[in-house]
Amino acid sequence: MAEGSLTRAAGTLAMTQPAVSHALRRLRETVGDELFVRSAHGMKPTARAQALWPQVRSALATLRQALAPGSFDPAQDGAQFRLAMADATAALLAPPLVDTIERAGAQVNLRMLPLTTRDPRRMLDAGEADLAVGFFPEVLAAVVAEGHDSLLRHARLYDSRYVCVMRREHPLARADGAALTLDAYCGAHHLLVSFSGRPYGLVDQALAALGRQRRIVLTVNQFFTAGQVVARSDLLTVLPDGFVAATGQGAALVTRELPFALAPVNVEMVWHLRQDGDAAHRWLRAQVQAAVAAAGSA
Repeated sequence: MAEGSLTRAAGTLAMTQPAVSHALRRLRETVGDELFVRSAHGMKPTARAQALWPQVRSALATLRQALAPGSFDPAQDGAQFRLAMADATAALLAPPLVDTIERAGAQVNLRMLPLTTRDPRRMLDAGEADLAVGFFPEVLAAVVAEGHDSLLRHARLYDSRYVCVMRREHPLARADGAALTLDAYCGAHHLLVSFSGRPYGLVDQALAALGRQRRIVLTVNQFFTAGQVVARSDLLTVLPDGFVAATGQGAALVTRELPFALAPVNVEMVWHLRQDGDAAHRWLRAQVQAAVAAAGSA
């Protein structure tokens, strides 16, 4: 289920491929149903396997946690972590995280996964990511509503706010420091950063509540791309103020206060309950919090 391949599964288990194939056959006989079928892209799970997997994964995680050592020494214990975050967040946190690993001689590898959604629950539940970092308002609302029954845990990392971003020579930037008006904002052309590609976001919701709308010329899924385009055009975009430098175009861009209210950006790290007590994962979460503090003081 995790590898999608007999060969990769054999490597992970330190077994030969025939041994894994025989074990899979015995498992099929025990369950009494087909669990995987071959496809052009490897081993595809059947509906029966998909139905069993949540309980099996949870049981394996419990067993792994019970057998794992109660402490984690990053200099001695190897580990690989997968962190899902937007490109601007990675640009902010990756340098101090790498600095920590290098200074401590930690036997730790990090994989930064692209965040293509504001709802990372599927990635965390499926074990595709160990930690997700970002602004997840709907997820946090669900976690609060579920209370102790939630399978997710979270911690606030920092707060930010949205600002309007434009090139330094934009006509609206040369207005002698005058405040950006709602009419001027809606009359301009815009770029939207949307992880899903959907050309409608929080700004559009806020404008709709005011009976207004804007013209979105371009939708992209990366903050870096947004900065490159806005620095070379008359498009406006809206970014968390801490992300402007991460676009690589900070010197070419200016910010203005938005002429309408938007909720603050509460950046959280979110992880699955099954990793909550894991010593290595606790170490990772502490390093992410330290990286945020280091980035904020830089």
